[in-house]
Formats: sequence, C-alpha cells, structure tokens
Amino acid sequence: MLDIEVVPCAEADRAAAVFQRDGFVAVSGALTPGQLAFAQAGAKRVIAEQMAAIPLEKANRGFARYSFGPQVHHPEWLQLVDLPTVLPILDRVWGSSDYICMGAGGDYSAPGAKMQPLHSDMRDFLKDPLGQATCRDLPTPFIVVNFLMVDFKEVNGAIRFVPGTQRSRHPIPTLEEEPERMRRSIVFAPAGTAIVRDVRCWHGGTANCSDEVRPMTSAGYLAPWFRLPQYGDPLPRSLYETLSPRAKELCRFMVKI
Repeated sequence: MLDIEVVPCAEADRAAAVFQRDGFVAVSGALTPGQLAFAQAGAKRVIAEQMAAIPLEKANRGFARYSFGPQVHHPEWLQLVDLPTVLPILDRVWGSSDYICMGAGGDYSAPGAKMQPLHSDMRDFLKDPLGQATCRDLPTPFIVVNFLMVDFKEVNGAIRFVPGTQRSRHPIPTLEEEPERMRRSIVFAPAGTAIVRDVRCWHGGTANCSDEVRPMTSAGYLAPWFRLPQYGDPLPRSLYETLSPRAKELCRFMVKI
C-alpha cells in the first residue's frame, strides 16, 4: 500500500504542492453525495451497455479491462468538467485559469482482470533533433482528474502510482522487471475521492480479484500552452448551450460547429 496524504479539496495550495512533488494528489470532498450517486449511476449504466456488447476477452485494455471512451456528452460526466472543488487546484498548478477541457471518460476493470503493466499516458511529442529534450523536461502539459466510483482496495484492482516519475527519463520497467515496491504502490481510497494526476506519472491497474467491477470516471485538461490535434467526440451545440459560463470556456474547443 502506498502511504499517501488525502488532501481536503479546500486546501488547494497544499494539493497543488503534493501534485508537483509526486505527479498526483488524492483529494477528498470533490463531489457532493448527490454528485457521486449520479456519477455512479451513469457509470453503472454505461458499464452494463459496454460489457453486454464487448466480451471480457475483447476488452480494449486487455482481458476484463475497459476504457469508457469519450463520455462527456452524458450529464453524469459533464458535471465533472467545472467542479469548483477541483478547478482551484488546477489554477494553482498552472498559475492560470486559461486551460481547457479535452474530454471526459475513465476506465474500469471487471473481476478476472490481471495486473496491468506500468505505463505513462503521454508519448514524447518533442522531436528534438539533438536528442537533448523530451516532453518530461516540461511543466505539466496534461492533467486527468479521476473520480473513484467505488472504494479502491487491493482486492478489487485499485490503481498503483510511482510517485515522482512524471519527469523521469528512466525506462518504465516491464511487469517482469518491476520491483516489489512499485507493485505495492497501490492507492487505497474511498469512493468519491478525486485523483488529480499528471498523465506522465507511471501508473497501472492491479488484479481485480473481487466480485465487483472497479470503475473510475474522469475529466481531462490541457495546460494553457498545450494543445492536442483532436478532442474525443465533439460536444453537441445544444448541450454546450446549457453549460455554465466557466464550463463553456473550458469546453470551447470541443463544441460541435
């Protein structure tokens, strides 16, 4: 088990400091009980639809391990975009509020899922002809906020993180090479916890030995100075018009023209 500090959402400065040090921070109080229940119901519905259509052996993240895919068009995910409990942390990480949302989704593992290899969610986008600079030399370009939909425990495949690896140039070890301290760096936290993470930080799912699906939903954000060539599924204009002014600003590159 990884000994982590779960930071109350009101302590945005502290949360940002832990994030900069470790590459991720666990935050409590990000969702109200009503928001959590709504998100859980949405996740349960989409999981049932996807698992009915896609058998365990054809799951897109390996056996019994699924990505939700783009889900921002569903209200259960759209509510995550402009949470006043989360955005102040991003403001402090980037020293600006001019970042943008690039989508919402998440993942889940079903019973029987095996240990997932450690990985980073960002490939090097810098093509330095001298081979001296990589994307890991930069401040955080891309943050994903994951919301735990169930209590994360060792038995149900909780995620593991290797703190401080967001800027590491070392090769990521394979499952066979991975030292025991990394295999045991598992985050245990209650449902509703938000994990704000630099997508470059090494992480991976663990084996789901329980009888329950282990889901986490997410919203993703790009730094004020960073952009991607595409942003998941476009947000319908009719849905965009229902958003708060802050959410409209965050989603301005996603709205369907």
